Amino acid sequence: MIVKQLSIFIENRSGRLHEVFKALGNSGVTIKALSVSDTSDFGILRLIVTNPDKAAAILEKEKFTVHLNDVFMIAATDLANGLGSALEVLAEEGISIEYMYAFACVNKEIVVMRTDDPMKTVALLREKKIETLGNDFLASYQ
Repeated sequence: MIVKQLSIFIENRSGRLHEVFKALGNSGVTIKALSVSDTSDFGILRLIVTNPDKAAAILEKEKFTVHLNDVFMIAATDLANGLGSALEVLAEEGISIEYMYAFACVNKEIVVMRTDDPMKTVALLREKKIETLGNDFLASYQ
């Protein structure tokens, strides 16, 4: 269950983040989750959206540098234990986590994760009965 995530590189200057949201605001694209990280010169805005290809095209038209990355999502009702179980599986298999972030949903927390081998990671997690989520979840998540 691979999901496409947008990684948008933005300059660290006032108003630039607003420009991203303004561009997507009336597009029909719904932002489901986000994460922002920064360095001294630029930030990386990561978005999970309902239509990543459309969002990427809109942002590229506005002169943003956008990359689509493969990520996956897992569901946990208890992050310490649920996420802990998933992390144990990855550690045992030597899979490296590049980054992760979480968001709350009704009755569960969702963790978005990127590893060095997303397809292998999803297969391992599913084998261990750890719930992975995909685009069907995003379409139904209100």
